[in-house]
Amino acid sequence: MHELAVVESIVAAVGEKIRPRRAARVRLQVGALSGVLPEALRFCFDLCARGTTLDGAALEIDEIPGRARCRSCGAELAIASFLDLCRCGSADLDVHTGQELRIKEVEVN
Repeated sequence: MHELAVVESIVAAVGEKIRPRRAARVRLQVGALSGVLPEALRFCFDLCARGTTLDGAALEIDEIPGRARCRSCGAELAIASFLDLCRCGSADLDVHTGQELRIKEVEVN
């Protein structure tokens, strides 16, 4: 479960930036292709935040769907994995969205 390590890093990074203030809300962007499960992040967040400046903060996660453009035919398409093919059958896709894993916003008290 690498999500635990991801959340530990997020809590440490946010805590370092906002100290001595306290976080009221943390908003993340998590892409569908990032390899990180939003449910696992939610599960780990309260545990990792306990006793830190993020203790009690709300966690909001914006899930970003995968989108790509086919280099063969130029079509734009939704993708659920890196193994998806274009309608034309091509696997030569330029992924535009879905790989995100970023702290988008932090609201402090």
